Amino acid sequence: MSHQLIPFLKRLRLSGILETLEVRNQQAVEGRWTYVEFLARLLEDEVERRAQKQLALRIRRAAIDTTKTLEGFDFGFNPTLNRQAVLEMATCAYIRRRRNVLLCGPTGVGKTHLAQALAHEACRRGYTVLFVNTYRMLQHLNGGRADGTLEKRLQTYLRPDLLILDDFGLKPLRPPGPEDFYDVIDGRYERGSILLTSNRPPEEWPELFGDPLLASAGLDRLTHDAHIVVITGASYRAQGPRPEGEEVGIEPSDPV
Repeated sequence: MSHQLIPFLKRLRLSGILETLEVRNQQAVEGRWTYVEFLARLLEDEVERRAQKQLALRIRRAAIDTTKTLEGFDFGFNPTLNRQAVLEMATCAYIRRRRNVLLCGPTGVGKTHLAQALAHEACRRGYTVLFVNTYRMLQHLNGGRADGTLEKRLQTYLRPDLLILDDFGLKPLRPPGPEDFYDVIDGRYERGSILLTSNRPPEEWPELFGDPLLASAGLDRLTHDAHIVVITGASYRAQGPRPEGEEVGIEPSDPV
């Protein structure tokens, strides 16, 4: 029967049903399902298939590392990190409220891993996400001045529900970087969330702008009602490999 259904399923864009049709048909025969039960199972399969496909697409467009998840994050390595606060952020309530999250701490304590893990959770809940290095974003925006695409490029960073800016402050903001960074903050203010990671404490951020007025206006918007998470402790990389045979609950990844 399946070959007879192919042209109809293709026309209806339901070809995915063929993946489970034979199995479901056998289950229906053995379980004596009603026609409605059989149809319901096939439609459930199709809905799940499409949901997984959309999730994979969101993760790919987010440009995140698929291995950096909360399941793989070692909360025990730096116990000062508030696990409950992180799990609360994983519910994505801050995205629904259009609030920002600022992750600060020295190099190697897991900021980037945590940021990408929260990005995964956002993708799983249906939000659009974009992960980008802050310096590269500013380079990309500045490049738009040469070909007249600055506004179009800016929309790339204003459109997602969640924009993740990694390594803010690692490199100096050279003109017109401060102005472009402000435009991103201002354009997303109370319209979309920013999750920012930095190895500099917030009190050092104003000097990065080079313009006190621009710094005040931008940081006031960025930090307004934001979740500020300061991670302290040792670096994962500085510890080196674990001794062979050592038992651990979760093997840490290589976060920044």
